[in-house]
Amino acid sequence: MKKFMDKDFLLNTDMAKKLYHEAAAGQPVFDYHCHLSPQEIAENRRFDNLAEIWLAGDHYKWRAMRANGVDERFITGDAEPYEKFLAWAKTAPRLLGNPLYHWTHLELRRYFDIDTPLDVRSAGDIWKAANERLRKDANLSVYGIFNKFNVYAVGTTDDPADSLEYHEKIAREAETETKVLPSFRPDKAFEIGKAGFAEYISTLAKAAGRPVKSFGDMLAALSARIEYFDKRGCRTSDHDLEYVPFEPALNGGKEAPDTVWEKEAAAIFDKVMSGKTAEPREIEFYKTFILCFLAAEYKKRGWAMQLHMNALRSINSEALGRLGPNTGFDVIHDHPAAAKLARLLNAMNLDGLPKTILYSLNPKDYYSLATIMGSFQSPELPGKMQLGSAWWFLDNRDGMEQQIKILASLGLLSRFVGMLTDSRSFLSYPRHEYFRRILCNIVGEWADNGEIPHDWELLSDMIKNISFSNISSYLEGF
Repeated sequence: MKKFMDKDFLLNTDMAKKLYHEAAAGQPVFDYHCHLSPQEIAENRRFDNLAEIWLAGDHYKWRAMRANGVDERFITGDAEPYEKFLAWAKTAPRLLGNPLYHWTHLELRRYFDIDTPLDVRSAGDIWKAANERLRKDANLSVYGIFNKFNVYAVGTTDDPADSLEYHEKIAREAETETKVLPSFRPDKAFEIGKAGFAEYISTLAKAAGRPVKSFGDMLAALSARIEYFDKRGCRTSDHDLEYVPFEPALNGGKEAPDTVWEKEAAAIFDKVMSGKTAEPREIEFYKTFILCFLAAEYKKRGWAMQLHMNALRSINSEALGRLGPNTGFDVIHDHPAAAKLARLLNAMNLDGLPKTILYSLNPKDYYSLATIMGSFQSPELPGKMQLGSAWWFLDNRDGMEQQIKILASLGLLSRFVGMLTDSRSFLSYPRHEYFRRILCNIVGEWADNGEIPHDWELLSDMIKNISFSNISSYLEGF
């Protein structure tokens, strides 16, 4: 019988253990997509208690507590911090089989050296011990955490209109070697069918320092903000796509942007800015044009474009009105992706397709995505097109194994750019450990089963590359 979460947790063969401990564990973390607060990073925030650093903003945990019948007051409400923590302690033992159970105990061990399972009996002692460490241990400030977990870089998520003042402050003043890179997230400029679009264009114009009186002005403003981000270290964009749009010009035109496309997109832009409502086909065409325009801009600067697709947002309207977005009411969508994604990437490719990472929240899409991306690889960069890591609801053991094995079956696993946290919490870095253990176990089992060579140099280099070197090379060119 194995001990719960011992040093060989999730590692089932001798090669798997060797690969993890000697190749993966010591690699730096390049967390290239997350939702950490640049302000909290710039201020090197110290947290007052375990509830504040562990539960605030974590909608993974909020969903689990709701499923356990916890009242909202103890989740997002005005309950005392210890009451919220105790609600989590009551939920944790119910999570057997859920990755949250593993993450909870990895976080307790790696940050606080606490190896006692969390439940109502241990809650008081864990609360006291963890809070004592938070007060006294320099390794538990933001910069201390970065240093403790060997975090080479993080990529935050930033609106085009953001001043990036905290990124500038970090670059100028921060006492950390961790790079904090902005990521360009232009969803509000893209969602022409949503309320507030016209108001957002005014915000974008102000940020760009130029009036936006026409569609051409708006494109110029977006381009100016991309250049602004680029000069401040940005190397990635990110796009939240409920579905993959592709609608060619409504009245003719090619399968890629041309003068017809631009004129029709301008007419739709003008229509919405005048207070009218765009039709569904017009909205999809506008999205298609903007994505193609942005892809060409990213290509010029060597950025990587991330497309996150098939998330259905805020399905509980009552909860949305009461709690707002990003509070645990988003779900997996099953919208078809393959046909329109293929046409969209083709249109982008005709005008310059950037490095691209494809994610889907629905694993049904993995085989399609892996084969579609294989049609747009390029000798200019090995692994230019990537199947992104198991994302959000899928970053559990089964989801990671499925993504890794499908990528290996249909592409080049050795070129994979690896794991990211996609997290709002500074306690999430053990997710990289979790991923690396699962990766090493898969590769180790292949080797020990005779399915691949039992070649230490070959396999250890592969593991090191997936853990860190591939993403560093992909985004930074070395």
